[in-house]
Amino acid sequence: MVTKNAIESFFSSKKLAVVGVSRSGKKFGNSAMKELKSRGFKVYPVNPNADKINGEVCYRSLNSLPEKVDGAVIIVPPNEAGKVVRDAAAAGISQIWLQQGSQSNDAVRFCESSGINAVYGECILMFTEPVAGFHKFHRTINKIFRRLPK
Repeated sequence: MVTKNAIESFFSSKKLAVVGVSRSGKKFGNSAMKELKSRGFKVYPVNPNADKINGEVCYRSLNSLPEKVDGAVIIVPPNEAGKVVRDAAAAGISQIWLQQGSQSNDAVRFCESSGINAVYGECILMFTEPVAGFHKFHRTINKIFRRLPK
């Protein structure tokens, strides 16, 4: 179960990798990366099939990053999530956000058994302060109906 403390712990990380940014620059991973950067996070895009995305150097794996990051946002299909969390653990990353729709039972179990703080089943943009636009509305609705992590 995801808790408010797990989310707060994740956001204590200031250097993040975003695994699953798109070469086209038009998918959710790219939006998440842009929003995180605009809020002061140092963000490294990760895509095994790209050298640059939107003019920024893109890294092929978590192990190829130029410095250690504190956390990773994982935005890949669920059948790839288990491999990515294992790669994150091998890279010494202990804070994972499995973007809503990316989590798999395998990935969550691995994080739990490895002592990795994992947030899953939640949209990162609903919790990246300051929350704005649709994500703010969505978070307000979830708060009203008591669906936010406690």
